[in-house]
Amino acid sequence: QVQLVESGGGLVQAGGSLRLSCAASGRTFSSYVMGWFRQTPGKERVFVAVIDRSGGSTSYADSVKGRFTISRDNAKNTVFLQMNSLKPEDTAAYYCAATTRGWSLMYYYDYWGRGTQVTVSS
Repeated sequence: QVQLVESGGGLVQAGGSLRLSCAASGRTFSSYVMGWFRQTPGKERVFVAVIDRSGGSTSYADSVKGRFTISRDNAKNTVFLQMNSLKPEDTAAYYCAATTRGWSLMYYYDYWGRGTQVTVSS
């Protein structure tokens, strides 16, 4: 089992940057594929980015490709989401999640953090 805690959210102007972190408990962090998802009120939670166990393979939603970068530090049990060129439509609660059996589909993620709010002002 793994517990996830996100941090780094906040208020930023359009065009700015934020770096989200997700700290994981436990000694098996490197066995999990890690993903970032986001959700706005009244809408479904959607995929943002995913990284494989070693950090060698990543994938992104089209809406963030070229602006967001996911990375991980297995020695520190942490996954990051660097968000650049932020837009008002990036405003959402951002969640990190862990899975041993999937990739970008939310259904396969077994462990979730509580989320961190990102607000981008125009």
